[in-house]
Amino acid sequence: MGFLGGVIGAVGSIIGGRQERKAISRASDQQAAAYEAGIEEQRRQFDALQELLKPYITGGQTAFGAQQRLIGLGTQEEQAAAIAQLEQSPMMKALVQKGENALLQNASATGGIRGGNTAAALAQFRPQMLAQLIEGQFSKLGGLSSLGANSAAMQGNSGMGMASNIGNLLGQIGASRSGATLGRSASSRQGISDLLGLAGNMIGGLGGFGG
Repeated sequence: MGFLGGVIGAVGSIIGGRQERKAISRASDQQAAAYEAGIEEQRRQFDALQELLKPYITGGQTAFGAQQRLIGLGTQEEQAAAIAQLEQSPMMKALVQKGENALLQNASATGGIRGGNTAAALAQFRPQMLAQLIEGQFSKLGGLSSLGANSAAMQGNSGMGMASNIGNLLGQIGASRSGATLGRSASSRQGISDLLGLAGNMIGGLGGFGG
């Protein structure tokens, strides 16, 4: 019974070792799948954030370019075109018409409609209004360009955070894989030891029968 018991025990240990190695592999695969799902979710969220911020970043870039042209950081032709666009805009025309009408009405009420002061005021009004409109336009564009810059910074920070998280998850995948490899190796060494023990028991048993 001692010999048979030893053989049965060794065979059971070998079979158990095989099951253990399979379990280690399955557990490692499950862990890796979970980490990879985390990576994919990180990427999905970052892609969604990119789509969300894209209009603001694009608008900010456009506004910044318009600011540069307006103050002459581009070519002279570009600056002239930017100013002419404002000068011919419906807003400029409406403001000038309203302002000139107000000047004329005031001059009419005070009896100075034909005076030199009224003519001088009318001559100065349009350039002053254009200057104010240019300044206001630059300020509005500045708000858009700042919004775009902040959105780009947010996207960059999110990208760095995602890269860090993915790096951590990849490290955990590597640790899981290496742990599984070490576990299977240890189980294999135990299996070899059990095989050698089984062989020794069989040889010992056969020797006993021969005696």
